[in-house]
Amino acid sequence: MDMLSLFNNDEYYQFPEELLDYTEHFLSEKEATELEEKLLKTVPWKQRTQKMYDKTVLTPRLTAWYGDDTKLYQLGGNEFAVNPWTSELLSLKQKIENLSGCTFNSVLLNLYRDGNDSVAWHRDKESELGNRPMIASVSLGEVRNFDFRKVDNHQLKYSLPLRHGSLLIMKGNLQLHWEHRIAKSAKPMKPRINLTFRLIKEL
Repeated sequence: MDMLSLFNNDEYYQFPEELLDYTEHFLSEKEATELEEKLLKTVPWKQRTQKMYDKTVLTPRLTAWYGDDTKLYQLGGNEFAVNPWTSELLSLKQKIENLSGCTFNSVLLNLYRDGNDSVAWHRDKESELGNRPMIASVSLGEVRNFDFRKVDNHQLKYSLPLRHGSLLIMKGNLQLHWEHRIAKSAKPMKPRINLTFRLIKEL
């Protein structure tokens, strides 16, 4: 089944509004481009490994964590080294907090280098994020489709192209009932950076 657009012809959400907020021009073109260029040059990007079945493979993207705790994060049974906030990331965090009314203490940065980089279907449901986490996602660079599908009905799918400088807030029961991904693409793709702001709780 083909993906359905998150918008109908009148540009209204088809996806339940209590689960998503999307702001296409959260950052201006200039703000988004300057931030993207700075992050590409200065972030200590790393490629992590993950277990898939009985194999250890490289994740098809580069990542970096920033946050309040500059030691280690425990998340889903894995440990992550954390970098201290930069002034740019802290300013962006505060801007999102002012809009959303939510508090965040960390951000995961993903760098999709080209169309071969991706993230598979998953839910952000680690216990450290709480039962109904709010995750704020800022996109920079190449437009990539953000796909959703219902956990108990994979035929029910939606797709949203995430624009340069946009903000997507995932909330409510989204992580309970829906999976999401960034699929690989055969089309030529420039780099895309995704920043996902989260509140990680101590257990």
